[in-house]
Amino acid sequence: MYAILDIETTGGKFNEEGITEIAIYKFDGHTTVDQFISLVNPEKAIQEFVVKLTGINNKMLKNAPKFYEVAKRIIEITSDCILVAHNTTFDYRILSTEFDRLGYDFNRNTLCTVELSQKLILDQPSYSLGKLTKSLGIPITDRHRASGDALATVQLFKLLLEKDTNKSIIQSSIKYFDRRHQKQKLRSLIEEIPTVQGVFYIHDKEGRVIFIGKGKNIKSEVNNLFLKVTKRAVKIQERAQSISFDKTGNELFTRLKYAIELDALTPKFNFKKNPKFITQDFNNEDFIIIEKGREVEENAVILIENNEVYGCGYTNLSNQESRIDILKTILTPIKNKIQAKNIIKNYINKNKVQKIIRL
Repeated sequence: MYAILDIETTGGKFNEEGITEIAIYKFDGHTTVDQFISLVNPEKAIQEFVVKLTGINNKMLKNAPKFYEVAKRIIEITSDCILVAHNTTFDYRILSTEFDRLGYDFNRNTLCTVELSQKLILDQPSYSLGKLTKSLGIPITDRHRASGDALATVQLFKLLLEKDTNKSIIQSSIKYFDRRHQKQKLRSLIEEIPTVQGVFYIHDKEGRVIFIGKGKNIKSEVNNLFLKVTKRAVKIQERAQSISFDKTGNELFTRLKYAIELDALTPKFNFKKNPKFITQDFNNEDFIIIEKGREVEENAVILIENNEVYGCGYTNLSNQESRIDILKTILTPIKNKIQAKNIIKNYINKNKVQKIIRL
């Protein structure tokens, strides 16, 4: 059972819009079995451009029911239905926001006829409702009014059902409010991560790094992130497409790597920090810090020269630690030397490092 709908709004700032008109057609896959159409008093002014687009003005809505007066009917007609709309993300967001204001969790599975049309009706110059229905010969009356647009969406959805001959595309396109597909995707991502110490990178569908995390067990850290329900965590979960990682082998290199990558990549969902560094000299001018590497018989090495951090890296040849010329070709120079110096200084003040070689 489907609830095919269209909503007109006041316009305005994101999540501050109000509903001015709503139309819902309950559809069983063959015929419309119920319907609800109503103007709604949004209790706020309509944007002028919206008035010109829809023809709905503030005077028309003065005696219309307020949202709380139609909320029960909306819940009833959409109960046990999949919500269908042309750009469902918008209509579902608007409805959910209105119900949030009433303190009610409005949860429905959804389908979008824009996305379905792009999969089932190929090579269209436009997938806007007006242009798409016109190219398909679907009549549309009262364009930009809830009832007219919703009726046209009913006819479009009928066509899409017919075109989906194997009934697989529509089924796979349902977005479940309990995020079951997303949860399965996140489980698959977690399975790919090993239980090692290091830094991990969450990428979106374009491959951009949107979040960097670190830990002694990065698999556990990723799992904890995907279990969180904060707004930031949910946004990361929704956008996560792949995860890459770097093993570090020890806590000092984990901290250094994390700080260096945050500076270089500035991921969207990491908190922006501007730490104030206190310049602290090391006890020695020139020395090498050796820590546990990523693998057996590998060393993690940091070179301090003239009281500044030169660079860090890994080596598995024991004699290289005493050959500064060789070491410098292996190590990666560090750009933010003040930041690195503070991280290293703070770490060796509070922790015992594996080995220090004075030069």
